[in-house]
Amino acid sequence: MTTVPTAREGSVGTAHTRVEGREKVTGAARYAGEVRFADLAHGWFVLSTVARGRVRSVETAGVLAMPGVLTVLHHGNAPRVDTGYIGFLGVPPDPSCAVFQHDRVPHLGWPVALVVAGTSEQAREAAEALVVRYEEEPHDTAFTGERPDAYAVDGHVPAVTGKGDLEAGLAASAVVVDAEYSTPEEHHHPMEPHAATARRDGGRLEVVDSNQGAAWVAGDLARLFSLDPASVRVRSEHVGGGFGSKGIRAHQVAAVMASTVLGRPVRVVMTHRQMFSLAGHRSPTAQRIRLGADADGRLRALEHRSVSATSTVYEFVEPSASVARAMYDAAAHHTANRVVRLDVPTPTWMRAPGEAPGSFALESAFDELAEKCGVDPIELRARNEPERGPVSGLPFSDRGLLACFREGARRFGWADRDPRPGVRREGRLLLGTGTAAASFPVMARPSTAAVTAEADGTFTVRISAADIGTGARTALTLVAADALETVPDLVRVRIGDSDFGPAMIAGGSMGTRSWAWAITAAAAGLRERLAAGTGVPPQGITVRSDTSAAVDALPPKERHSYGAQFAEVAVDTGTGEVRVRRMLGVFAPGRIVNPLTARNQFVGGMVWGISMALHEEAVRDAASGGHYGADLAGYHVATRADVPDVEAHWIDDPDPDDPVGIKGIGEIGIVGAPAAVANAVWHATGIRHRDLPIRPDRVLLSGAPGV
Repeated sequence: MTTVPTAREGSVGTAHTRVEGREKVTGAARYAGEVRFADLAHGWFVLSTVARGRVRSVETAGVLAMPGVLTVLHHGNAPRVDTGYIGFLGVPPDPSCAVFQHDRVPHLGWPVALVVAGTSEQAREAAEALVVRYEEEPHDTAFTGERPDAYAVDGHVPAVTGKGDLEAGLAASAVVVDAEYSTPEEHHHPMEPHAATARRDGGRLEVVDSNQGAAWVAGDLARLFSLDPASVRVRSEHVGGGFGSKGIRAHQVAAVMASTVLGRPVRVVMTHRQMFSLAGHRSPTAQRIRLGADADGRLRALEHRSVSATSTVYEFVEPSASVARAMYDAAAHHTANRVVRLDVPTPTWMRAPGEAPGSFALESAFDELAEKCGVDPIELRARNEPERGPVSGLPFSDRGLLACFREGARRFGWADRDPRPGVRREGRLLLGTGTAAASFPVMARPSTAAVTAEADGTFTVRISAADIGTGARTALTLVAADALETVPDLVRVRIGDSDFGPAMIAGGSMGTRSWAWAITAAAAGLRERLAAGTGVPPQGITVRSDTSAAVDALPPKERHSYGAQFAEVAVDTGTGEVRVRRMLGVFAPGRIVNPLTARNQFVGGMVWGISMALHEEAVRDAASGGHYGADLAGYHVATRADVPDVEAHWIDDPDPDDPVGIKGIGEIGIVGAPAAVANAVWHATGIRHRDLPIRPDRVLLSGAPGV
C-alpha cells in the first residue's frame, strides 16, 4: 500500500532527547578508535625533538627487531603524496598532513616517523626507542604584535578593508580609545582523540575516522593519494567533539600509508600530548583598537588591527579584526588581519575563529568608550547600530542585537547596576558586572541528501553530515519528520558516510542549516512521488536532492546570529582569584530546532568563554620551541567548580531566507563571553585587563584598590 505522511503538529521547536542517547550511555555507540577490524595493526607517531632543522638519520634496525614491529615509515621510504590541489572551501591543503615527504623539520613535534606493530603497546614502546638524529637550526617562536615581518594575508575574508580618513576622524573626535589587547595560544582538545583506521578492501580504500566531514576527508585523501574519488570511503558515525580540529590531519594520511605498505588495516590514534602539535590550535593574537567618538559616544572613526601567528609551511589567518566589519560603523572604518611566520605548528579553525578573540578586543574597547563617555554600555551600542553592513554596504537580513540586549538586561537586572567601578564589596571580595555583544556570520553551503520511503512505512535519510556532539543527528530527525509530515519515531537518519554524497562539514555554524535544507528538498520531492499513489515497492522509493542552485541563488545580504552576554564576577583581593558568579546569554540565532540540545550548545560556548577569559593559555618555551606542560594537567580549562550559574535564552528569530528558518548556533555562545567577564572584572576593580587570561597574578599585580 502507499504510505502518505499525514499533517500533524510540527516536531521542530520541541525538546527531544538525543536519538542515539541510549547507545552512547550504554557503550553501544562505537567511536573511531573502538571499531573492530580483523588483523588490525597499530601505528604510533615519533615526533621531532627539535623545533627547526633536518632529519639526518632514522636508525630503524634495532626497532625493527623489537617484538611485534612490522615497519617504520619515514621520509626515506613512505609513499609519495600530492598536495598540489585546491581542497575544501577553495583553499589548498596544509602540507602538515602530508607526512614523511621530506627531511625538513618546521616545528617541535613534527612527525618524523610512524612505528607500526601488532599492538598499540608494542608500537608505543618501539616508537619511544627509535633513535632519530637531527641537524638542528636556530628557531623562532617569539610572537608579539610589534614584529616588523608581519604581513597582510587574505584568508577566507579580505585581509584589509578601509574607508574614510582614519586619522582625521580620530583628530576630530571628542573621545578616543586607543588600546592594545592580546589573547594567548589556545587548544581544542576534544575528549575523543583524533583516530583513524585505514584498510584496503577489494580495490577500495576504507577509512573509519573521527572527523567533522566524511566527504571532506574522503575527497582530500583521494587527491593526496591520486585515487579515483569513487574508490575512497570514509565513515565517521560517532564523534566525541571536534571544535574545528577534526579535518584532514597527519594521522589519517599515515594510516593510509601504512595500510598500503602492509596490506592490512592500520589504526593511528593521537595522544593528547601529540594533539598539542598535530591537531591545530587557535593562534595567539595581538590586537589594537582605536575608536573615535563624539561626546555622546557616536563613532566617527574605528580601527581594528590584528596580528596572529602561522607556521612556516602554511598561511592560516585568525581573522580577529573581521568582527568589526559587521558590528559597528563609522565614517572612517579600517580593519586589517596580518600574520607572522614562526617555527610553530599550523593553527586552524577553533570555535568561532576570528570572532572569539576579536570580540574580546572590540567589546572591551567599547566598554572603555562607554566609561569615557559616561554612557551606559548597552545604550552606547544602541547609538551605534548600523543601518547597513559597515564594510559590505549590504542590507541586514535582520538584526536582533538590541532585542537581545533588552531581554538580557531585563533578565539580568541590569537597570539596578551602579555604573561606578569598585564600589560593591562583600568582605574581601570585589563584585562587578559586565556585558558584551556577540555576532557570528550565517552561511549555507551546497549539500546533497537522499530520503527513502520504506515499504514498512518508515523513512530513511542518508546525508554525509557529522554529529560532533552537538545533537545534529536528532535535529535532522526533527527536520525530516516535519518535512515528511510524520513523527520522529518513523524517521531514521544515517550520517557520517562519504558514500552518501557531498555535504557541508560540521563547522562554521553552517552544518545543520546546510543539511536541513538538503533534507527538506529531498523530502518535498518524495512527498510528491508518494502523493501520486503509485505505492512503495519492497526496495522503497528514494529521492535525492542537491541544494547547489538554491544556495547560490541566495540574495546578497549581511546575515548573522547575534547575542548579548552578561556576567557577574567576584574578585578575591587576597588571592587575586576571579570567580564568575553568574552568566547570562540571550541570542537571536534563527529558528531553534531542538531547545534541549540548543541550550547545551549555548551554555557550552559560554563556559568556554569563561575558560578563555580566566584559564586557557598555552605557553611556549623559547629555548625548546615547545609548550610548558603539554598535557591536560598543564593546560588549564574551566571545570564544574568554575561554572556555578550559566543561563542561555533566545528570542524568536527565524531566518526568512532559509526553508526551516535556521541560522546557526555552534559558535555564537563563545563570542562576547570573554569580554563580558573582562568588563565585569573592570567594574569590580576599576582596573582594565587587556590580556587574557585574567590570571590571579595579573590581578594581584594590577594595582586594583584593595588588592
